[in-house]
Amino acid sequence: MRILVTGGAGFIGSHLCRKLLGEGHEVICLDNLFTGSRRNIADLQENKRFHFQFHDIVQPLRLDEVEQIYNLACPASPVHYQQNPVKTIETSFIGARNVLDLASVFGARVLQASTSEVYGDPTQHPQQESYWGNVNPIGIRSCYDEGKRAAETLFFDYHRQFKTEIKVVRIFNTYGPNMQKDDGRVISNFIVQALEGRDLTVYGEGLQTRSFCYVSDLVEGLCRMMNRSANFTGPVNLGNPGEYTVRELAETVIRLTGSKSKIVCQPLPEDDPKRRKPDITLAETILDWRPSVPLEEGLTKTIAFFKRAGADSPKEER
Repeated sequence: MRILVTGGAGFIGSHLCRKLLGEGHEVICLDNLFTGSRRNIADLQENKRFHFQFHDIVQPLRLDEVEQIYNLACPASPVHYQQNPVKTIETSFIGARNVLDLASVFGARVLQASTSEVYGDPTQHPQQESYWGNVNPIGIRSCYDEGKRAAETLFFDYHRQFKTEIKVVRIFNTYGPNMQKDDGRVISNFIVQALEGRDLTVYGEGLQTRSFCYVSDLVEGLCRMMNRSANFTGPVNLGNPGEYTVRELAETVIRLTGSKSKIVCQPLPEDDPKRRKPDITLAETILDWRPSVPLEEGLTKTIAFFKRAGADSPKEER
């Protein structure tokens, strides 16, 4: 098939492009390189079925016919999405409308990469897809949280009003190679700090919990969802149900890197969720999907990536 991946030069998008090419598809990778990187897709450039296009999905999309669209374009870490919150919410909503319009023109199936952040600081644990969430609509994280919630609304309205074939997934914390060292995500932060011999920064007492899914597992879930029968729209949680405190994660990274770093505590950021764990019953039942990479195995591979990159990986100019 001919498949469009928006945000295809980003962390998850680059792994998805690689998998789709490996399955024999033609892939159009669209990215404005705000958080994506040409290095992430450097090994794909000589593949004749791979096409990179520099574009911001806030602008209308003008492409030849595609059969599937994966919409992954949006900064996903607080450091990046809080730099320009107005742009972030525009990317989520206007970008979603642009990919939906393109899908409607060609009769393509379109998958929206939503997020566990739609659950906010959840009062339900673990989080099921039927849970409506506990989101602060005016906080510093709202540009991302509410942007993704609005995008989900738009996807389902297009499905109901125009019969657009949609798929919606809610992605929980994901990690692996091609993460940026400065993206503000907890795993990349800890690994870079440990490799550089700096103290690992934990917010609060580090007792807040997260669930960490290795990127290859996540990408497999995306593909299974996209290719599931049209009558299953989601939303569906994709994440690893293993639950760890942030302090446990820090201790594991220190052990795996052999670092002499210490753990230091700083105040909790505003609206930081206290617990986060997906209920993946729906993904197991409908998609026959469950993560298979244990945390320590995934961390070992991710540490090796940062070591190869010299733990600095400077971001190139556009």
